[in-house]
Amino acid sequence: MRIILNGEEREIEERILSRALCELEFGDAVVATAVNERFVPAAQRSAIALNDGDRLEVLAPMQGG
Repeated sequence: MRIILNGEEREIEERILSRALCELEFGDAVVATAVNERFVPAAQRSAIALNDGDRLEVLAPMQGG
């Protein structure tokens, strides 16, 4: 299935967001996720199905001042 990950087209097999994150090598990283511009809390990722053409944004928290 084709998705757009952080603005770049990617091919993935997994359709469930939590599994897709593992496939995309985010594993257990602490990240924020959004599908089609809607925030998805970590606790809900296993209930979200991705579809062909979905836009997935994955952001890691940054520290600084």
